[in-house]
Amino acid sequence: IELNMLFDRLIEKINPETSNEIVALAYGQLISLDEVNDEVFSKRIMGDGIAIALTGNMIVSPAAGTINMMFPTMHAFGLVLDNGIEILVHVGLDTVELKGKGFRRFVNVNAKVKKGDPIIQIDREFIEKEGYETTALMIFTECNGYQITFSQEGVVKKGKSVVAVFAK
Repeated sequence: IELNMLFDRLIEKINPETSNEIVALAYGQLISLDEVNDEVFSKRIMGDGIAIALTGNMIVSPAAGTINMMFPTMHAFGLVLDNGIEILVHVGLDTVELKGKGFRRFVNVNAKVKKGDPIIQIDREFIEKEGYETTALMIFTECNGYQITFSQEGVVKKGKSVVAVFAK
C-alpha cells in the first residue's frame, strides 16, 4: 500500500493537467516577440508571451482550460486556465484578411480542453503562398497574479516542449 501511495503522488506531480507548465502549441522554432513583424506583439501591447515560427500545420492547446473566444476567421482564440491565467493564441500575421481560408477549427467556444488537444489546423503552405507570415503567438493577456517565465529559443514540439512556467 505504501508503494501505491508513493506512485499516486508521483503521478500527481507529473500529471500535465495539474502542472504549472505551458507547452508549445505547434511544431516550430521559438523566436523572441521582439523579432515579430507586428508592433502590437513585438512591443507587448497586449501582453508578454512567446512566438513560434511554424513548421507544422496543427495548433494545439498549450494548457488545460476553457476556450473562451474563437474568432470567426479562426486565426485566433482565447484560452482561460482554471487558475485564471488567460492566453490569446494568434496564428499568423494579418491572417484575419484570409477570412478563414486555410483554417479549420476542432473546438467551439466554452469547450474544455486538455494540454495538447487539437484546436485549429492550418494550411501553412496556402497561407504562405498568399503572402502571410505563419508565426504563431501565445500572448498572456491576464496573468492573475502569477509570475510567468518564458523559454526564449529552440526547436519546439507541439504539446510536448515546455515554453513557459508560472508560479505565484
